[in-house]
Amino acid sequence: MPLSIQEHVPLAPFTTLGVGGPARYYTLARERDEVREAADWAFTRRQPLLVLGGGSNLVIADGGWSGLVLHVAVRGISSEPSGSEVALAVGAGEPWDELVSATVDKGWAGFECLSGIPGFVGATPIQNVGAYGQEVAESIVAVEAVELSTGRLATIESAACRFGYRDSRFKGADRGRYAIVGVRYRLRVGAPTSVRYPDLARALEERGAAEPTLADVRACVLAVRRRKSMVVDAADPFSRSVGSFFVNPITPAAAVDAAEESLRRRGHLAADERMPRYPVPPDGVKVPAAWLIERSGLPRGVRRGAVGLSPHHALAIVNHGGATAAEIASFAREVRDRVRDRTGFVLSPEPVFVGLTF
Repeated sequence: MPLSIQEHVPLAPFTTLGVGGPARYYTLARERDEVREAADWAFTRRQPLLVLGGGSNLVIADGGWSGLVLHVAVRGISSEPSGSEVALAVGAGEPWDELVSATVDKGWAGFECLSGIPGFVGATPIQNVGAYGQEVAESIVAVEAVELSTGRLATIESAACRFGYRDSRFKGADRGRYAIVGVRYRLRVGAPTSVRYPDLARALEERGAAEPTLADVRACVLAVRRRKSMVVDAADPFSRSVGSFFVNPITPAAAVDAAEESLRRRGHLAADERMPRYPVPPDGVKVPAAWLIERSGLPRGVRRGAVGLSPHHALAIVNHGGATAAEIASFAREVRDRVRDRTGFVLSPEPVFVGLTF
């Protein structure tokens, strides 16, 4: 079938934040060949190209997108067990949490702590999606992607993806180069869950799961995320967000000690209080961005009109209804600047800004 190109399609309904103007051109690609055709269509007409997946990590400008939006919806899941492992090949347009649910039901370990994260499978390698001590990079074998400038289908092995903390080559040096169309994973069959995150371990203990199963972990993670409005739910107005808006900063321990002492001198930290920190090998320290935000005088629930921090989690910027992308970006810059001025830490955004500066 010929490529179906629509015009002036609103983009806000495709995003979890619910903001963004129209796409000048829009196409939905359900097959790998359609992705290649769309890339060629944009290239030959010199139209800027925006690749869209589940829309859970985008802040799109109110003016929309002046070129072609390529909405990747390639589906399909195949599995091949081999001893204590199972190989999965998954289309980029598969909903992530549905995949997590299916693997937990089958007793395949590797995704259970990543329950409740919105979006499609294709986004998971870009961000190196992670939560509660687990990262998707631990399970990725390879990424299948169309190189947009050539239409070439490439298979990029995990080691070549340059995964880091919420980072990859697709987010950095190769941003805009590829459209991910599939991901290959390797999970553990019948293996016990590996709970590494202290808060999750405590939550499981409180639920009476001394030796938690994969299902126990998933249920617990979903319950915790729902309490924080971090599960997309039409009935929860505080879930109209991109989840965590800022990345937890990682810095040398000496820098954290210096920031802690500065806060103490200025009366923002009690004499016996410590700045929370978590070791990140080989020699880094992670500081919770939510703690930095609240210590900067921005409490949970603070609002600027239709935009504000979630009352359940300081890391989530919420569209309370009717907010514009410009208002979201302005509030995000206010949060960043307050944290920088009060603590010295510069927060980086997790979502991608389209047509907006941060």
